[in-house]
Amino acid sequence: MAFDGLIADKAFDSNALVAELNDRGARIAYPSTPPARRNSRSTPASMNGHLIENFFCKLKEFKRVTMRACKTDQSFEAMIYLAAAVINSR
Repeated sequence: MAFDGLIADKAFDSNALVAELNDRGARIAYPSTPPARRNSRSTPASMNGHLIENFFCKLKEFKRVTMRACKTDQSFEAMIYLAAAVINSR
């Protein structure tokens, strides 16, 4: 699947995933795990984890996104875009 970037939460802070995304040339936006809990990340992500976690919290307010009520991947993606647009307009 081709994409330009990934917005994720702390669960996606793994060396293997970061290496794969760097190989693809994708931009990564996720809060890094604190150093005490991190295995071997020498450079933490430069994103504000609080803002990303807040975005996911707001995204989960939309029942169709949380329950994954859409039948196809394309309609689920459209629902996430719609929810993000509503969040941005608030």
